Amino acid sequence: MKKALFLGLAGSFFFAFTFVLNRSMNLSGGYWLWSAVLRYFFMLPLLLVLLLRKGQVAPVLGEIHRAPWQWLLWSTVGFGLFYAPLSAASVFAEGWFTASVWQFTIVAGVLLAPLFGQKIPVRNLLWSCLILLGIVVMMLPRVKELGGQDLLAAAGLIALAAFSYPLGNRKMMALCGQRLNTIQRIFGMTLCSIPFWSVCCVGAYLRAGAPAWGQVFQSFCVAVFSGVIATILFFHATDLVRSDQKKLAVVEATQSGEVVFTSLLSVLFLHDTVPSPL
Repeated sequence: MKKALFLGLAGSFFFAFTFVLNRSMNLSGGYWLWSAVLRYFFMLPLLLVLLLRKGQVAPVLGEIHRAPWQWLLWSTVGFGLFYAPLSAASVFAEGWFTASVWQFTIVAGVLLAPLFGQKIPVRNLLWSCLILLGIVVMMLPRVKELGGQDLLAAAGLIALAAFSYPLGNRKMMALCGQRLNTIQRIFGMTLCSIPFWSVCCVGAYLRAGAPAWGQVFQSFCVAVFSGVIATILFFHATDLVRSDQKKLAVVEATQSGEVVFTSLLSVLFLHDTVPSPL
């Protein structure tokens, strides 16, 4: 359990680069959908190289062949409906704000237990509600600054992402069992989410033209730090406790570290507004 917690926290540090760099790209005029598309287009070859060195690609393709529609569905949910809305939400507010509201995923993870034939761990849910209360308190002073409509849009997008990420991850863990390791599962999900990202790519080009080189480079950094390193760390942490919903909820709660890391990085490097004392 200690190893899972450490890996989860380490993952939260690298996940923080998502919020910081997405905000940076928005501030420099980059279109949010390109930020989402490019991350997964870069992730695919990076993960492929990791697996080719160990000769581990064939088992992934075999698993996809066994249940192609399930792979396409849950990969699109876990990666597509997670990252596209999260990238869109970064348009509305600072990185630390997006990262803070994103902690709703901890509550969402607890509420998903019945979908996997298990009871909701009430004790975990109570602590998760405390996190939810903190999110609400944090959002109240922002209503006037962002405007009610923008705030609701950001919150709605992040809520969709918050449910999609753990749902897709858990469904794929159940589908794969122990037959694939963490990197293989992430590679398979990335590969099966490419049809979704290809459609988004066409939409991004029609809407905003080709991305600038600065956005391409920053998206590559997101792919390395968040898409590969953070995702591997976090997925491996959840793999370690996959059979216990209570421990799984605890490990998923390590994502709260993203708030601290994103706040520090956003204020230091992007000169974002410092969070209020409340």
